[in-house]
Amino acid sequence: MAAFGYARAYQTQSVVTASPGQLVLMLYDGAIKFLNVAEEAFNLPEENLNRFEIINTNIQKAQNIIAELRGNLNREAGGEFAITLDRLYDYYERRLFEANIKKKVEPVREVSRFIKELRDAWSEMIRKEESIRFQETRGVA
Repeated sequence: MAAFGYARAYQTQSVVTASPGQLVLMLYDGAIKFLNVAEEAFNLPEENLNRFEIINTNIQKAQNIIAELRGNLNREAGGEFAITLDRLYDYYERRLFEANIKKKVEPVREVSRFIKELRDAWSEMIRKEESIRFQETRGVA
């Protein structure tokens, strides 16, 4: 029980101290995790009474994360990039809605694949940004 408390405290501290870019990365990771759980639940035996509940709950969690990402887009500062992300997030939300209503796994796989690509690109951007910042501060010391 104490280990769970320590893990929870560490997770909370990670979120509190994360940069905005790292928070977006965490959200992508969370969406991917929930979509993976939903995808695995599609493989459960049909007799499993929890199957649809697991699928529904995890798709909804991923949808909530996507809605959060979409709702926090800065369209003025982000320009065309933010508009494109908004359109992508809208598409992801519609595909996951379809997956949940029709209980189809393919839209879950598709959205998961796309979010992984966004996550990887975002991670690379953060890595480059931190590298540039490190190079700039290295000359100061």
